Amino acid sequence: MFIFPLIYFSAFFIAIKNLIRKNTQGVLIFLIIGLPIYTTSLSIALQSGFSSLVPFMQPLKELLILISLGIGIWELNSRIRFQSIDYVVLAYFFYTLLYVFLPIGQYGLSAKLIAFKSYSFFPFIYFAGRIIDPARLYVSKYFHYILAVFIAAAGILLFEIFIDQHFQTLTGYADFNFYYFNQEATGNYGLSWTFETSTGLRRFASFFANPLEFAASTLLALAILAGLYTTDNNRVKVDTLGIIAIIATQFAIFFALSRSSLASYFIMIFIYALITKKKQILNIIYAGFAAVAIYFIFFMLVINPDLYEFIYETITFTNPSSVGHVLAWIEGIEAIAANPFGLGLGESGRVASSLSDTVGGENQYIVIGVQTGIITLLLYLWMHIYFIKTCWKWFPYLQGKERQVCLSLLLMKIGFIIPLLTSELESSVYISYLSWFLSGIFVRMIAGHSPEDAKFSDIN
Repeated sequence: MFIFPLIYFSAFFIAIKNLIRKNTQGVLIFLIIGLPIYTTSLSIALQSGFSSLVPFMQPLKELLILISLGIGIWELNSRIRFQSIDYVVLAYFFYTLLYVFLPIGQYGLSAKLIAFKSYSFFPFIYFAGRIIDPARLYVSKYFHYILAVFIAAAGILLFEIFIDQHFQTLTGYADFNFYYFNQEATGNYGLSWTFETSTGLRRFASFFANPLEFAASTLLALAILAGLYTTDNNRVKVDTLGIIAIIATQFAIFFALSRSSLASYFIMIFIYALITKKKQILNIIYAGFAAVAIYFIFFMLVINPDLYEFIYETITFTNPSSVGHVLAWIEGIEAIAANPFGLGLGESGRVASSLSDTVGGENQYIVIGVQTGIITLLLYLWMHIYFIKTCWKWFPYLQGKERQVCLSLLLMKIGFIIPLLTSELESSVYISYLSWFLSGIFVRMIAGHSPEDAKFSDIN
């Protein structure tokens, strides 16, 4: 079982080796291989009696990003041509930084710094990707790594299903959560309610932190699949690895049992068909939706009535989880309306949850708004809208690796919309780090083109 911490450390040292050689893209090795098993590695280290290692393992991800950013800035041969998104990211960072020092909220400096790191570290990740030279970036290689890791995750999922047991019960997940986040084990399986539905169905997470992160990683893998295997003329060429990865995503999205990610999965396929202008695919999708609907009605009514009840309660908002989401949203919106400049860092989200004193929550936008107010909420929304709009506009005019990154990022940003409404997605280190790193890479790519290259002038 200790193989996971060993892989985690190995990915870190490989990334460090690349950084020493001034190969800043080498940090992707750790983001792709180390971060999916982050919580599992820490849990196993604690369970195996190496609790002293955990405090050293936790900051490695931030350390790598900062080293990568520093080396990248040092190696720059020319001045960065700033885009509008760069200024917005910086504005978000410095505005939230003020809340660390302003006497707003009930928490002390240490708690505020933890909250600040959770929701405002992504600008460092973005700029670490922003300064990478696209000409030296092997996009296809790293995209293949992402798919290989996800296939490995599906393999662990098969193991969980075969033994009918969560992998986290073997890794010390519950003890880790209690020791570091003050969260006692709950639910019927001794983990947390996140690992099951209200009807008792298991929600699996493979080696990810929880089923929600596993489901979101499925969306990321699907986006990478689309970008990697779509040619410049919108034809689809899939190799053996791609076929296995497609099957793995379909398998995983159902056993993670995340309603938001399941809906996003099909929305992403629909958006892909739209942007690649495949009428045949669209017709297949329409027919497929009808066939899937018929299949699921049969499956739920005849084979697994519990799944039918789960989905019915979700649609009618009678599911305890759905009701919980709505109540948390209402509480958060009321708090934002009453305090438009925020309640202070740590008042919502992970820090407050560990003290059972959170306001709002279960919605990334609301968590941000409750803590630092409407201004940061608008800046955060602007960033996501920018990437969706910009990727959509540039996609028809890009080729090769630039087109791969553009399409993958577009589908990610669209696919993450619903999960962001139902969870604190930025706290999922794998999803947050990789998506923001690719965001920075994409902006560097289009910054290398003039507006005339894309035949429109409102990109910059």
